[in-house]
Amino acid sequence: MTPKAVFWDMDGTLVDSEPLHEAALVAAMRNVGLVPPADLHERVLGVAAWPVYEMMRDEFGLDLPFDDWIIRKYEHYLPLVERLQPRPGAIEIFNELRARGVAQAVVSNSDRMIVDANLRMVGLTYPGMKTISRNDVREGKPHAEPFLRAAYLADVDPAQAIAIDDSWPGAMAGLAAGMKTIFWPEKPMEGPPGAVVINSAAELRAQLGL
Repeated sequence: MTPKAVFWDMDGTLVDSEPLHEAALVAAMRNVGLVPPADLHERVLGVAAWPVYEMMRDEFGLDLPFDDWIIRKYEHYLPLVERLQPRPGAIEIFNELRARGVAQAVVSNSDRMIVDANLRMVGLTYPGMKTISRNDVREGKPHAEPFLRAAYLADVDPAQAIAIDDSWPGAMAGLAAGMKTIFWPEKPMEGPPGAVVINSAAELRAQLGL
């Protein structure tokens, strides 16, 4: 059976934007004289802008206010959006669920301007579409609030919803919200305890009853 509601992470889950975010972050760091660490990708995957900023400030000596820093990062990111590609199979599954009348929402730790730019670039926009950005909640992932907000907007019990995410913080947020949580990482790895780990769009289809 298909679920009553499916809530999707965006970066790395619906769209292959993580390389763009990393490239923009590296460029912004170098622009202010910081040296990106070798494990930067692992440290920032799925993490919202503010905790990343705190890491830059506390560990790397960034001395810019947050608003100045995030503007610099987005100035590097937005020109890269033209290269954005969907994650193979993901948007096709989204559209099939939509055709079946399954409630859906995009639940992201990114700012509203990034959510809108990414989804518009891959053609995933339509009237009434529900999207939750980091601007729409008090606490981002791994807190439950973003996925609970999605359940509220879709008017479904969280226990009847499925959360899909590619990062540990995102999967932890889905679990904290009381949802069946599918962890679909960009490369095979263990997921948070309680999450269903998959490694392909075919496995995702099976989990969603398609």
